[in-house]
Amino acid sequence: MLQNLETLARDAKSWPFEQARNLLAHVLKKRLSDADRNAARLLIDAGKTGEALATFEALRRPVIFETGYGPSGLPHMGTFGEVARTTMVRNAFRALTGDHWATRLIAFSDDMDGLRKVPDGIPNPEMLAEDLHKPLKVVRDPFGTHDSFGAHNNARLRAFLDGFGFEYEFLSSTEQYRSGRFDTTLLTLLERFDAVQAIMLPTLGPERRETYSPFLPVSPVTGQVLQVPTLERNVSKGTIVFDDPAGGRTELPVTGGHVKLQWKPDWAMRWTALDVDYEMSGKDLIESVRESGKICRALGGVPPEGFNFELFLDIEGKKISKSKGNGLTMDEWLRYGTPESLSWYMFQSPKSAKSLHFNVIPRAIDDYLAFIEAYRTQEPAKRIDNAVWSIHAGDPPAHTSPVSFALLLNLVGVANASSKAQLWAYFARYLPDATPDSEPLLDQLMERALNYYEDFVKPTKSYRLPDAREKAALLDLADRLKALPGDTTDGEMIQGEVYAVGKAHEFEPLRGWFAALYEVLLGAAQGPRFGSFAAIYGLTQTIALIEDGAEGRLTQA
Repeated sequence: MLQNLETLARDAKSWPFEQARNLLAHVLKKRLSDADRNAARLLIDAGKTGEALATFEALRRPVIFETGYGPSGLPHMGTFGEVARTTMVRNAFRALTGDHWATRLIAFSDDMDGLRKVPDGIPNPEMLAEDLHKPLKVVRDPFGTHDSFGAHNNARLRAFLDGFGFEYEFLSSTEQYRSGRFDTTLLTLLERFDAVQAIMLPTLGPERRETYSPFLPVSPVTGQVLQVPTLERNVSKGTIVFDDPAGGRTELPVTGGHVKLQWKPDWAMRWTALDVDYEMSGKDLIESVRESGKICRALGGVPPEGFNFELFLDIEGKKISKSKGNGLTMDEWLRYGTPESLSWYMFQSPKSAKSLHFNVIPRAIDDYLAFIEAYRTQEPAKRIDNAVWSIHAGDPPAHTSPVSFALLLNLVGVANASSKAQLWAYFARYLPDATPDSEPLLDQLMERALNYYEDFVKPTKSYRLPDAREKAALLDLADRLKALPGDTTDGEMIQGEVYAVGKAHEFEPLRGWFAALYEVLLGAAQGPRFGSFAAIYGLTQTIALIEDGAEGRLTQA
């Protein structure tokens, strides 16, 4: 069975498996000679990854994945997206190698970076203004919950990632610099200062070139991260000399957390010091990846494999910024959508720009549910390319929700429901054995539907009057439903009558008839499968709704 999974992974077409195969080739090239690489590849392709690892000692080190987070603002969806997508590649790599190869995912926070500006929408902004240019792990927490702004944002990120069940190791830039973990690579950069400058200076403007240094000393006087030139370097002592505006000419070691690096050299230093094998990034960082890769090589490292994903856009088509707060936060998504729907959204077309706004959530939920349904009947070669395989690491749930989110939204509106108890009452006949315990996802979707309807659907709901043909069709439908057994919960039977009415009244195409149902009865441009909706809402109530809509009473409510 395991070998079969490896075979499926080698042939899978979805992007996580493409990335996993690229990563495998990268790691083999990075760690082995040509001859050994060919021998190892033959074993891995034969489903004998364990034997390859036993044979070649260089392959026994874990494969390191990294994601980065800049905690100058609250965690946003792009941050989560990097971890989710990287985890998908990690899962694909495990399938490709039979899960023999140890992997690690490092979630790295650049919390030693200086706070450059006060983010929008933050309490106590005057406090942050007083702490500008200090390391984020030193800046006071305006929320009053942690010992620093960086610690607060790190905690927000970790709480969400933990809630999602991600496997990861959190590393703080401050702790890594201060612990000495980066010291060896920092001393190498000091020694190869001129080579790094030769890479960076051509990418800068004339004025910036005059003052640029890869080293950012932390002032012993003010505690600020200083953007100042390096005046002298003492490689044998491991120090730099600079002019501190608050303390004059100062000498500091580059080790032990006394300095940090500019972000491109810092990125390259991390790749080298942590031996990172894979890191993805946004399309806006393509040039930065290239320059950091050059610096990584100058430091004696090998840049990681990775790819560039497109950016998320707000409802106006503008790039989402964590400092502006113009996109959805993770907490906001989870108020209206499930965690699985968010992962589904992250899986889809990572190289295409996508809107990240409240209006994408209902479709994401129902698309996820549809993919789960499809997975049940797919052959193995199709299953492994189904998004839910990557979302659930090859083990998607066998059961999800018996109804769509769109249906629940309309049920909330028509029933004027304000609690899950009211919604569950409608399901008493349709699903008599269902309870919140037996249908936990349905219960979660009810809560989110109530929230979404109240905040977004209700304020924009607009019923219209039917025209003459639509009114006649609605009254015909009401009469036909009255002829059905009053206690029926057969959605297909009801749906058959809906179709029959549409054809009898010559709606061509039929979607015009369904549009009329949604706009006249539900006050929306789109809606759920009407038969299923009526079965849950109840035949008597549905007939009354249809008659009210036909007579224009809904527009007066």
